Amino acid sequence: MSNLSQRLIFGLLGAAILLGSVWYSAWSFALFFGAVQMRMLWEFYRMMRHAGYKPAALLGGGISLLIFAGVLGLTLFFHLADETLPVLVEDLRLAGFALLGVIILLPVLLILREMYAWPRINQQINPFANVGINLLGLLYVSLPMSFLCVVAYGPTGYDYRRIFALLLLVWSSDIGAYAAGKTFGKHKLAPKISPGKTWEGAIGGFLLTLAMGWALGYLLPELSVTYRLVVAAVVAVFGPLGDLAESMLKRSVGVKDSGRIMPGHGGLLDRFDAFLFILPVLALLQLLAG
Repeated sequence: MSNLSQRLIFGLLGAAILLGSVWYSAWSFALFFGAVQMRMLWEFYRMMRHAGYKPAALLGGGISLLIFAGVLGLTLFFHLADETLPVLVEDLRLAGFALLGVIILLPVLLILREMYAWPRINQQINPFANVGINLLGLLYVSLPMSFLCVVAYGPTGYDYRRIFALLLLVWSSDIGAYAAGKTFGKHKLAPKISPGKTWEGAIGGFLLTLAMGWALGYLLPELSVTYRLVVAAVVAVFGPLGDLAESMLKRSVGVKDSGRIMPGHGGLLDRFDAFLFILPVLALLQLLAG
């Protein structure tokens, strides 16, 4: 198949799986994105191995699942903490303490792993560089993606419309930037990182994302137009920054794509790189706005 055919077929298949998992239930949402963020982390570690480092990918992947489950548990705790669910609330509280314990002990576990492997395996690499790479992957990939759990839950619990709205905003930013860049693009945005991006494209993406933020009133009428436009502005600004950050990462290690899980689209880190900058800001905004 041509590259265009691959992009179209696998893009439609991926979108169907994504939207179906989000729509079907809170559990399918959690299972899907728990697997997605672990695969993204694996792709990050794979690129770091290409650069000569040797991160503990299995340990990091296990910790990433604990982080995702912990953030989900804490989110549920804040939404379900009432007198009618004492047993569940206590379980969620214990899960939160377990996650905190893992995070506190994580540097010790990673250093012990390096002590076991060095110098028998990692004699050519600074062992503390491997520890840093492991921690960076969890902070750059796993923790931000876990904040999707915060965004997905509103006052009435899990709400698939919130994730649909976020996807529509991100797609609007991409489409607007591509269309405006192809039509009007002359001034490079960051030529040393991503030569194809232009200021005209960034402005086009910003405007189309704001328009989508206004239109989302039909999907989420309970959210004020001010809040929707603020969220749209966050996506329009931080989404391209997340994309540029991943482009810089790939250039620094000399790879074209983060992975090959989606023919014609690269890896999942390529597909969800914008989320890594968007989600922490949206989670903070949602917590501040109540």
